[in-house]
Amino acid sequence: MSKKQEKMDKAKELFLSGANCAQAVLCAFTEETGLDTDTSMKIASGFGGGMARMREVCGAVSGMFMAYDMICGTASFTDKDAKDALYKKLQALAEEFKKENSSMICKELLGLSLPANTPDTPVSEARTPQYYKKRPCAELVAMAAGILADELEK
Repeated sequence: MSKKQEKMDKAKELFLSGANCAQAVLCAFTEETGLDTDTSMKIASGFGGGMARMREVCGAVSGMFMAYDMICGTASFTDKDAKDALYKKLQALAEEFKKENSSMICKELLGLSLPANTPDTPVSEARTPQYYKKRPCAELVAMAAGILADELEK
């Protein structure tokens, strides 16, 4: 099995086991980030549902960004060139995700018709077979993990 497929399968498995979308992607890359699973789960815990179920930036994209930052990011807040290069790379990863999905906004990906600037209820839904059936999220976390795996192989 390819490294890309391994990461995609791991992210999907984590999501289907109850992790939120950001946790699923970040935790698929624990070996590369150097973070243990518990730390990764905590870092990404508030980014599910488009950031705390506000249905904004897809958690899979947020998890992809977090993993990339841990692997390739900069710790310097004064190195403008490094920051600019990082932002350029992250924007390219986001574009790849948007190219595949037409959006990286959670409510658009889920087909929700929430009024602008209106978060969804902060109460998460029970993870039932019906929950997983009505959402594209398992495929989205796999896709985000695949996009990042491709980038890291370059």
